[in-house]
Amino acid sequence: MQMLWELLLKSKHFLTGPNRIGGWQHLYVHCITHHGEVWILNLEKNIKKTVLLSGASGMLGKAIAKALEQQKYSTLQLVRRVPQYGSEIPWNPAKGELDPAPLESLAAAIHLSGANVATTRWTESYKQEMLDSRVTTTRVLSEALARLKNPPPVLIVASAVGFYGNRGDEVLDEESSPGTGFFPHVCQQWEEASLPAEQAGIRVVHLRFGPVLGPDGGIVAHLTPMFRLCLGGRLGNGRQWLSWISETDAVRTALFALDSESLTGPLNCVAPEPVTNATFTREFAHALNRLAFLPAPAFALRLAFGTMADDALLASTRAVPKRLLQAGFQFTHPTLKTALTAALIK
Repeated sequence: MQMLWELLLKSKHFLTGPNRIGGWQHLYVHCITHHGEVWILNLEKNIKKTVLLSGASGMLGKAIAKALEQQKYSTLQLVRRVPQYGSEIPWNPAKGELDPAPLESLAAAIHLSGANVATTRWTESYKQEMLDSRVTTTRVLSEALARLKNPPPVLIVASAVGFYGNRGDEVLDEESSPGTGFFPHVCQQWEEASLPAEQAGIRVVHLRFGPVLGPDGGIVAHLTPMFRLCLGGRLGNGRQWLSWISETDAVRTALFALDSESLTGPLNCVAPEPVTNATFTREFAHALNRLAFLPAPAFALRLAFGTMADDALLASTRAVPKRLLQAGFQFTHPTLKTALTAALIK
């Protein structure tokens, strides 16, 4: 450092200035010596990249926030309540309210908002909530990012393999057509809502998640109490396909999409080995050392859950992660057995 300042003192003049690229800020010194040489020196260490995160209070959001922190990112979190911490930014998507000032020069934005799909009956009011919590929030965020002077280079938006609908035994990759019905329609609008960001030159990636198997929520937390009491069983005839992913790999796909500049558009975020509901039921019970001998007939599910039964519980979606594998992504939990073992360890 002493030699550096000696150089500066001998220089004809020098200028300093910040330069922010993709969320990194550098402080440069431009030196012109008596001999006319130009030196460009970085005097300040790189500071943390900042990622904007919505849905950080959910199971997957918490896990992604933790992973970002471990990789030396800082996070700003969108909240719909009064902020309690300096890292929280208030917004009101229903009114289109989001202050763009704190969003300048982000490294990335990750949007995970969306009302739960498979925990309650789909009344007309809840269907509207499912739609608005995905489409309206994505549109408001995308429009805000598109208006920035220094927008983030990438926006990662959660979606779902429900995009494909009930397709029987058909193998579905990212080039497969959308399905029919309420939830495929929601997913299409969900992905289309990011168009303002795309038009502004932001790289947009849609993570089409299957059910996430993790220890702190989701399908595992919902099923475990019943299966521990030997009250679990297949749904309907059990032949419908389930495209799942471990929480660890779900987080890793989000970070992979963040870092892979060539990736854009939809990514099926599911393990390479989808299973039938009957197989999933058997493996889940085995992981808990229990029996699963109480199947839930399709008519009973329809009585209890209405249209949600056909669109979610009984729908067959055999999605595969074609683009992830082509991009070189390697799964930590490629098989259901390994994923359930990890998810059930508390």
